[in-house]
Amino acid sequence: MMTVSTDSQIMESGQSHMNENNQLCTQDKLMQAAIDLISAKGYDGVSTREIAAEAGLSEKTLFRHFGSKQNLLEKAYDRYLYAAEMQKLFKEKLTGNLHEDLLMISRTYHKIMDRNRKLVIISIQVGDHLPGFRDYSESHPRQFREVLTNYFKYMSDQGKLVTKDPSLTAVAFMWMNLGAFLNTTHAVQTFTDIEMDAFIEESVRLFTRALTP
Repeated sequence: MMTVSTDSQIMESGQSHMNENNQLCTQDKLMQAAIDLISAKGYDGVSTREIAAEAGLSEKTLFRHFGSKQNLLEKAYDRYLYAAEMQKLFKEKLTGNLHEDLLMISRTYHKIMDRNRKLVIISIQVGDHLPGFRDYSESHPRQFREVLTNYFKYMSDQGKLVTKDPSLTAVAFMWMNLGAFLNTTHAVQTFTDIEMDAFIEESVRLFTRALTP
């Protein structure tokens, strides 16, 4: 039997969706304000009141959504960093062609890292000073390592890749790309004449050649 929604049910559903969107917008405002201010002034140099004011909201609203400055930063890390986006890529977009897949993985990784470079640098700076934050922030690379290791295992089982240790191969690929990203930050910038696209294409070409049977 077909169920027909009443006008009141439709209105309630629409109102619920609007409330979710408003909440998301409020949280994003607070997270973006926190990232911008902490990036400029340091974690200890910014108060929750300043973050709320920068977002155009009250400090009470900040505490209602996040409870603390550290929890706000942790939730921002989860919202904007790469774990969820990478997992979706591995589930939906990879083709089974090693070269094409590694190009897509590298380009997606650098797109996310570049988009969130302030947050990444903050996590490096404060990681050892906030209790529990280092372990929290490392959940993203651990999840990336897991899906990449599983990919290399699958490709090896299919006879498309040769590796003695898929997990170690995954870490080598990750460190290669992390090093390239860090070279683009103000803290390093050793090879300023290297274009990222050129690096990605050459590194993936070498990696593919080394792993191809």
